[in-house]
Amino acid sequence: MLKKAKKILCAALVLCMILSMFIGVSAEPEKTSKVKNVILFITDGTSLTHVTAARWYQGGQALALDETLCGLVRTYGSDSLITDSAPAATAMATGFKSHTGFISVLPDVSNMPLLDPVAPGDARKPVATVLEGARLEGKATGLVTTCEIMHATPAAFSSHDESRKDYDDIGEQQVYQEMEVVLSGGSKFMTAEVRKDKEDMVAALKGMGYSYITTKDEMEAQKSGKVWGLFAEADIAYDFDRDALKVPSLSEMTGKAIDLLSEDKDGFFLMVEGSKVDWASHANEPVGVISEVLSFDKAVKVALDFAKENKDTLVIITADHGNGGMSIGSAATNKGYDETPYAAVFDPLKKAKLTEVGAEKMLDADKTNIVEVAQKYLGIDDLTEEEIAAIKAAKVPAEAFGLAMSKRSKIGWTTTGHEGEDVILGIYTPDNKERLTGLVQNTDLAGYMAASMGFDMEELNKALIVNAAKAFEAKGAKVVLNKDLAPNLELTVTKGNDKLIFYVNKNVVLHNGVIKKMPGVAIHNGIDFYVPQYGIDIIK
Repeated sequence: MLKKAKKILCAALVLCMILSMFIGVSAEPEKTSKVKNVILFITDGTSLTHVTAARWYQGGQALALDETLCGLVRTYGSDSLITDSAPAATAMATGFKSHTGFISVLPDVSNMPLLDPVAPGDARKPVATVLEGARLEGKATGLVTTCEIMHATPAAFSSHDESRKDYDDIGEQQVYQEMEVVLSGGSKFMTAEVRKDKEDMVAALKGMGYSYITTKDEMEAQKSGKVWGLFAEADIAYDFDRDALKVPSLSEMTGKAIDLLSEDKDGFFLMVEGSKVDWASHANEPVGVISEVLSFDKAVKVALDFAKENKDTLVIITADHGNGGMSIGSAATNKGYDETPYAAVFDPLKKAKLTEVGAEKMLDADKTNIVEVAQKYLGIDDLTEEEIAAIKAAKVPAEAFGLAMSKRSKIGWTTTGHEGEDVILGIYTPDNKERLTGLVQNTDLAGYMAASMGFDMEELNKALIVNAAKAFEAKGAKVVLNKDLAPNLELTVTKGNDKLIFYVNKNVVLHNGVIKKMPGVAIHNGIDFYVPQYGIDIIK
């Protein structure tokens, strides 16, 4: 009987392990110790091959992130095997999978295996983020990216919208989230001239006491206080192409953000995105990929050095999805793949002094210097007549340069779109204890970070996301949404002598003529108006 019981127990354990691998959900550790600081790194559009290629580019030497590797992350969305950056970041920020283009709101449809359907009435409902939770815990918060700050990944941690393209609403919510540090690109989207609501976000920031900076020198001079630094009109240049004297690197921005956020005695939450591995992958540009993975890894090292010295910081490294179907080996290695030397792949890549995009910018208006640019900046001295013609005819010459570089380095690509593969997971904790390990869901990261900072995501949603009409009408108040002011929507609530006015995308409410600050922003999802519970409680 004892032997039989042991066999049954062993079989049960094996079955549990198999089911866990199939489901791909790893709960947070049973006991998650609180930490003072959390730094989340996301390398956008980065497949396993991207990381391998970057490692080999530097002669096979380990990347900084290598010591943290502990598992894989599943990336699918609510209704697709292959995800978009918006729902991927939403999953990590909120703990909920969502639909293409949705920024920290629930999907319309949830029909992928392993997922529950969307509950009636919950479609497009906003959901709170770990950044907002950190702020409610009294921690300083920050974002560092190499794209424009309103782009999908940073947006998902700091705003709520049914469209990632709605830079006006996203940018306004980001301003009124009152994060302590923002270092990124995207300055042109802040001005009244380009915004449909004609509001000047730079003036708003300065009115809140922020330093607004646009140069590397200004960033280095910033020793304390709240700061928004936007170092490009849109995205920041690839690291290989960046003007190092004028524009800070991702690692420099990360270091400055950590220095400033560390002033808060309660700790901080920081999300750092290496945004443009994704862009280079869409264009199948191997030099661009290498440039950005290495840049990202340097930023990771800055954070790891800080964490190891301070012993109170959790660092998480992952990607939102794969992109490009990049492979080390191509049709050129169909035969003889096992005789491919290191030099055949990486020597051509190491000759490049700029990325393919950087080389494109060196072309003259009529593209008469293609051969010279290819030779000087990409190390290609044997362009064929066919390749020259393709570069000259291309709407985006950088993509044609990418094809030429890929051919010479035996790098393969299967798509110019995203992939559905699992991506890296790296975690550093003090003493490397209580890490998520194995195969986890992207949604697991939100709960893990929340537990590490000492709050519960469900309770956070109750505090920050309340349907205003339902809550106020239950109190006998009259609720009117003024759409005549669109896009500057206002919600007016009256009961007896009390009058409230909520302003969409802002964290303030006017109560009987007195401005009060809320712990979160007012949100309109195209259907309903949501406010923090604080605003509801004003009326008794």
